[in-house]
Amino acid sequence: MQILTADMLEASIDWPSLIAALRHGHTLPKALVDDTLLEQAGRKYLVRSAWIEGLGACTKAVTIYPDNPSQSSALPSVQGQVIMFDEATGAPIGLIDGPAETRLKTAADSALGSTLLSRENSKTLLMVGAGNMAGPLIEAHLAARPALEKVLIWNRTIQRATTLATELQSRTGIAVESVSDLDAALPEADIICSATMSEEPIIKGALLSEGTHLDLVGAFAPAMREADDVALTRARLFADSFDTTLDHIGEYKIPLQSGIIQREDVLADLYALVAGAEGRVSDADITLFKNGGGAHLDLMISHHLANR
Repeated sequence: MQILTADMLEASIDWPSLIAALRHGHTLPKALVDDTLLEQAGRKYLVRSAWIEGLGACTKAVTIYPDNPSQSSALPSVQGQVIMFDEATGAPIGLIDGPAETRLKTAADSALGSTLLSRENSKTLLMVGAGNMAGPLIEAHLAARPALEKVLIWNRTIQRATTLATELQSRTGIAVESVSDLDAALPEADIICSATMSEEPIIKGALLSEGTHLDLVGAFAPAMREADDVALTRARLFADSFDTTLDHIGEYKIPLQSGIIQREDVLADLYALVAGAEGRVSDADITLFKNGGGAHLDLMISHHLANR
């Protein structure tokens, strides 16, 4: 069994190859997936499993303890592992650091969505949230859209956004700045990536400019949302996977239940988009991509990482 640590994964990040691995994975037979989510006192235990013909199977088990970073132990809020199983024999063949793999998978997922839906000439990226996922998401979006010239970062606490902006500008060489007014920043952006723990919408659809691509990452539970109803009704709607988003994540589940949108309004997922389904129709379209994740994505990325 291979054991891939966080340090090993972080030392070999190659966003184009990670994006390509997800694109290739969506040309294979559709994955069998299943999730279990247990919640208690604000803490969550999430188990995601997938089986793809030609790649094998995997299970990722993670805990989400939001208060961890503020405690004396300062442990991360998300901890866990991915275990891979051989397609031919069923033998366990890989144990991969869960949080590090999740960061790579999540960011590559959003970047693949952007390559299929955002405008190629996008110039400004707005990152909403400055948590652990913000850095990888920004870097992946920059790899997906090389024409990007400026990155704005908004966070509820401005200091965290400022610290991340300084770090990323030094590392990437691109102009990165923190902003204090989210509403003012929304119309400036060609691509908006949101990765927060919000349960109430913070992105106002009325403020989105024509042509914007909205990448929603943060919501992962039935009660969580980041964009309001106006954003959903103005946009062409997409998801990484119908199976892991429509009935499981509040971003789509809540407006579907209330009748704000209908099932047919979510036009395609990555399987269909990679196969050639229509995404953006014009430069004026607002596109909305819900990054809901799923163990099939973990399997695609883990298989790629193990091979490397």
